Amino acid sequence: MIFTNSIALYLLPLALIPLFLGMQRQESYPSLAGLEPDRLSRAISWALRLAGVAAIASLILGMAGVALRERTVERFGQGAHIVLLIDRSASMNDTFAGRQPSGAEESKSSAAKRLIKEFVVEREHDRFGVAAFSTAPMHVVPITDHKDIVLGAIDAIDRPGLAFTDVGRGLAMALSMIEEDVHQGSRAIVLVSDGVAVVGRRIQDALRMEFARRPVHLYFVYLRTEGSNSMFAEPAPGVEDTPQALPERHLNKFFQSLRIPYHAYEAENAAAIKSAITDIGKLEQTPLVYTERVPQYDLSRWAYVLAALALGLLLAAKLCERTLKLPGAPGHAA
Repeated sequence: MIFTNSIALYLLPLALIPLFLGMQRQESYPSLAGLEPDRLSRAISWALRLAGVAAIASLILGMAGVALRERTVERFGQGAHIVLLIDRSASMNDTFAGRQPSGAEESKSSAAKRLIKEFVVEREHDRFGVAAFSTAPMHVVPITDHKDIVLGAIDAIDRPGLAFTDVGRGLAMALSMIEEDVHQGSRAIVLVSDGVAVVGRRIQDALRMEFARRPVHLYFVYLRTEGSNSMFAEPAPGVEDTPQALPERHLNKFFQSLRIPYHAYEAENAAAIKSAITDIGKLEQTPLVYTERVPQYDLSRWAYVLAALALGLLLAAKLCERTLKLPGAPGHAA
């Protein structure tokens, strides 16, 4: 516990005043020696004195800025550390039919956003990071367990994208985010893209070296546009089998050559995306031990609330005081 204005704590002795001074109106009595002790009245009197102590002490603690110090908490769970690497090229703004969305249709990026958010919410113990890429990669959110930040980042992925798809540099950024994460646990990259990309030879060699340095699972959710080539299909006779002619097929072959745990999914609609994400969730179930930074928490507001309740009790007691006029006897308070 810390205090942002600790000098106010010198006023705390004032909280003892209600223990020595009466809280009720003073009335004169001839004598109380012949009456039995009234335990209820004594209990109420001490309760009011303690309420006065609480009111003064709470006001002083509020002025002192009482707060809980920033700390780290160790947490346990089952899941993984996952980087969501999301394609933001212009083609992601189209529907699975390859046209601009209209009416009840949704774009590939909108469908992916909706289903990925469900995945993040359902994965209670996973830690997520978010990166995007089109012409250049973008570091959006580092790996964290603060789901509201992750969901806010995912909300932005269906904004209009740029023309190109540099998946190689996007993967390099995802790997750097995993490198920065010092917590123990299974690590995975979930690549969501419509796959029209060619990874240059130099980038391929760099990625092979980076994947060889760390154990990472790679999942590729290929959002296939209607009429486009399948990444699993063999080229038809007479079709040139090159990365420029069949980029989806050769991107998949490159991922297979990395010698890491790799799973590819081909999704032609929102239901297929859902099925792929569900399967990824089943595969990523390993024990996690991690620490969470809990920020400083201000307690002064609760100190003022306690002071208000105590003052309210004292005010109610003061309003309930009555003076009784008895024949032939001095007035006294009930």
